Amino acid sequence: MTSETLIKSERHLTKESSQRKQSATKSTTQNKISVCDIMKNNTSKVIKKMESQVPTYIQNYSDLYTTYLHAFDDIFGTCYIAEKQFFDKLGIDQKTLKTLENYSNSFTNVCSSQIDASTKFLGTYVQLRTSAIESYDKYTHLVMDYYANVLSQFNSVLEKSNNSFREDGNHSDQEVKTNTFRKG
Repeated sequence: MTSETLIKSERHLTKESSQRKQSATKSTTQNKISVCDIMKNNTSKVIKKMESQVPTYIQNYSDLYTTYLHAFDDIFGTCYIAEKQFFDKLGIDQKTLKTLENYSNSFTNVCSSQIDASTKFLGTYVQLRTSAIESYDKYTHLVMDYYANVLSQFNSVLEKSNNSFREDGNHSDQEVKTNTFRKG
């Protein structure tokens, strides 16, 4: 779920929760917390903390990979200096060197093409995963809206049942709860 979606869901559920609290406890002035409030708030804190670490995480791996690539470049640079004198003294035919250069250029072009293809594949893969997560998020919102609606209807029926039971006589809250569960 995106943070915007979570905020909208939280507002919707908080609004319904506060409406239920107001109708159920008109005389109570204390704010009560629920298990849902605790779980939602703590889950959001953890997700936001993880989200805040993404730039650092990516930067660290980028720095590591860049260092790795520079190390290989330095190795070949160092070898170049030492080997140049050795190979220059061998007197290798220019035609052979030209053939080696053509082969090396071809190999370099293939590597470059594979890097481009891999990057494009990864981009497409990320798009696919992002699209799947967004679709799941939309579906989850539909289900949660339906679930909230069912809970709201259930609470409405429960409240009507409790009110009609109280109207029948002077009953304690425990008797009302017991009678409600027997009826349901």
